[in-house]
Amino acid sequence: MRRNDFKAGDKVNWNSPQGEVRGTVEKKLTAPAEIKTHQVAASPDDPQYLVKSTASGQKAAHKPQALKKAKGQL
Repeated sequence: MRRNDFKAGDKVNWNSPQGEVRGTVEKKLTAPAEIKTHQVAASPDDPQYLVKSTASGQKAAHKPQALKKAKGQL
């Protein structure tokens, strides 16, 4: 698996204005999508990942380079 490849169920961390967030990958997005009112410009050549925050339960899309595998899952 390449460093920026994730699969559903992977535990990941990412940075937000409030600090580091922990969550779980729900799925890989390879087509345009809408999350709440935000348009996600995902494509097969530029995928993004739908992640769910462990703390808040909120969902967001992130580019693979913004995500890091959580410790213990490397």
